Amino acid sequence: MQQEESKALRGRGRPARPPEEARVAAVQAATWLLLHEGYAATTMEAVARHAGMAKKSLYQYAANREDLVALVVRGWTDAFLPAMSHDAAAPGEVLPLLKEVLQAMAARVLTADAVGLFRLLCTQFPARADLLAVYQRNGIERGTALLAEWLQRQAARGHLLLRDGRDGYELAGLLLAMVIAEPLRQMALGLLAPVPAWDAAPRIDAALRLLGGSGFSVAGASTLRGS
Repeated sequence: MQQEESKALRGRGRPARPPEEARVAAVQAATWLLLHEGYAATTMEAVARHAGMAKKSLYQYAANREDLVALVVRGWTDAFLPAMSHDAAAPGEVLPLLKEVLQAMAARVLTADAVGLFRLLCTQFPARADLLAVYQRNGIERGTALLAEWLQRQAARGHLLLRDGRDGYELAGLLLAMVIAEPLRQMALGLLAPVPAWDAAPRIDAALRLLGGSGFSVAGASTLRGS
């Protein structure tokens, strides 16, 4: 009898969302509030209301506002993982695969919402230091580390010349500076339209041509997919 009453009560309420759908809704709500209302307005209460969920449900995914921002930014870097799961089978595959990795990164971190968050970080507001630390840790540092790890895997296979792990991290930073950082700055200033209106492929090709003759031990270094 008690179980039947409990089922009846649940039936009159809002159907439970699948956990992944609820998490996506929370991330989307946090992103919208950050970009349209600002960091101060992106409270747990506001995000739960905007996502159409109970506040206690939101706490399953984030303990506080900083965790919500981390979810947003980490979601961008998670999008790199499928492209980074592929390793070169021969030296000539390194640059084409690297191009795909960099395209995947540009496709996510140069979108309008990512540019909007970067623009927000360029302004002064209370708790900016907290937000900047979350962005740095889950975005810039994680993205660079993931790319460095991919480069180091190719080096371990004998397809790429790296002196040590630090060399891979520095090379990853240089690549992202060329391919991501400068376009992001121009987009934040309104000088370039975000992806997909802006095509990152020519800039990626130019960066890989620059590196192809010196940093890589690859065959056919000038051969890039799609070029």
